[in-house]
Amino acid sequence: MRIYMQTAASENHQPRFYQLHLGPDLFNGWLLTKEWGAQGSPGRVQKKYFSTPEEAENALIDARDKQIKRGYRVVFMEGQSNPI
Repeated sequence: MRIYMQTAASENHQPRFYQLHLGPDLFNGWLLTKEWGAQGSPGRVQKKYFSTPEEAENALIDARDKQIKRGYRVVFMEGQSNPI
């Protein structure tokens, strides 16, 4: 599952991005990868491991909701039949 979010550009600030990627790892766990930064830059990356898909999906939803409250908007979402 992948969610890509952005902030709008303004006169004083360039747009920023925030990307969430959730997928299985090689050890029967789940990996949530967060990447964020200024649009056009490599950004920062943070990875967190979860033992169950429910824990991982809850963390993804919490991260998405937190960024929406900060002014990001969802631009692209893939990998899920029912929108969150």
